[in-house]
Amino acid sequence: MEKSVINFLKEIVIEAGKIIKENFNKSNTVHYKGKIDLVTEIDIKVEEFIKKRLETIEGDFNIVAEESFDGNLPDDKVILLDPIDGTTNFVHGFPFVAISLALIDKDYECGIVYNPILDEIFTAESGKGAYLNGERIFVSKTDNLEKSLIATGFPYSSVVENIDKLLKLLSNVLKNTRGIRRAGSAALDLCYVAKGVFDGYYESNLKPWDVAAGKIVVKEAGGEVLNIEGESYTFSDKFIIATNKFITKDLLRLLNGV
Repeated sequence: MEKSVINFLKEIVIEAGKIIKENFNKSNTVHYKGKIDLVTEIDIKVEEFIKKRLETIEGDFNIVAEESFDGNLPDDKVILLDPIDGTTNFVHGFPFVAISLALIDKDYECGIVYNPILDEIFTAESGKGAYLNGERIFVSKTDNLEKSLIATGFPYSSVVENIDKLLKLLSNVLKNTRGIRRAGSAALDLCYVAKGVFDGYYESNLKPWDVAAGKIVVKEAGGEVLNIEGESYTFSDKFIIATNKFITKDLLRLLNGV
């Protein structure tokens, strides 16, 4: 299965991307899962399209998708899907949106993150490296935190509840790095660490489908993905940190307020 599964998934994702591209910068019906947590009919349409196509994949895989998640997250033989990571960006016509799809099967895993607006498709699979539009990519070699560019995101549930803590963290990072970028898509933030654009990334309160594919891409590009304790990140962790490995120790110290 490993030889063909990523190409099979890639074809599905590219097809689904056409739905996003055709409806970008158009008036779409918006629903609210939370005060600022949006979902559109295009999210649902893309998810349904991909899930239908995935019915033909070999093996008994559990599909975990954002808009139809039932609360059950299997440990293995699972496909994690975010139909539009960056829905708010999509609604406002900001072209930082992506389909995020990851497959995990025992020791094999692969991830695909596709931005159909910018025509960027990131792919990675176990032990075979990470690629952008078919070209191999690697993390940056920046080893000085003061010269690093860091990405982050603001969790929907914490913007109001923990605003003081969020601002303090931002202040600490701003004072000790070259800058912070907040583009609104965790999947693409991770891929831009893999691409060497960002030297590091951190965020909290994310869901497995937000980061599953991007995590694979970062690791296969030579980076690492950790929790706030500096241990290997798992989906049960509240905090995620991705780096090029060179600034890990300093970024962890900064985020822990040391």
